[in-house]
Amino acid sequence: MPGVIAWVQGGAAASPDEFHTAVRDGVSTQLGDDIAFVTPAGTKCMTDAKNADGGLACLLRLRNPPPRPAAVEGEWVGGWVDFDGTTVQVGSAHGDPGRFTRGTGPELTDGATLRFGDFACRADETALYCIDFAHQSGVRLADSGVGTFGCLHAVDAPADGGLRFSC
Repeated sequence: MPGVIAWVQGGAAASPDEFHTAVRDGVSTQLGDDIAFVTPAGTKCMTDAKNADGGLACLLRLRNPPPRPAAVEGEWVGGWVDFDGTTVQVGSAHGDPGRFTRGTGPELTDGATLRFGDFACRADETALYCIDFAHQSGVRLADSGVGTFGCLHAVDAPADGGLRFSC
């Protein structure tokens, strides 16, 4: 984990002030304390302090997303990833775009690191690495798959989820 933390922190610092706005169909929405960004690889991420305790949700185009569980009703989004520091869930049901209804944030450029709350994320051309300092955990998001660091390990997924990792 120390190597991942050092790599994420070694990126060029991006100002969080630049990531408090989302745009959808040309309309800007101020996010208050929430953060939104998109990576060079096209991964879209956003926090939602009001409804998700500030955890990070990301949408990515997985080449092999987890299959839709039999218990899921509604629209299955295999590339929806929730990371709150102690858990990562890959794939979930969403009848609407949830927090992403507000749009997407600006690009977190290749090699830039964005720090917000207990989190820091660094983008490169193919992946996004995010760490949670409080729990010493991390995640790598890329179209090739989702990897975890620190205390996160695979556990049984809930009936309505694809993959789950937990501390």
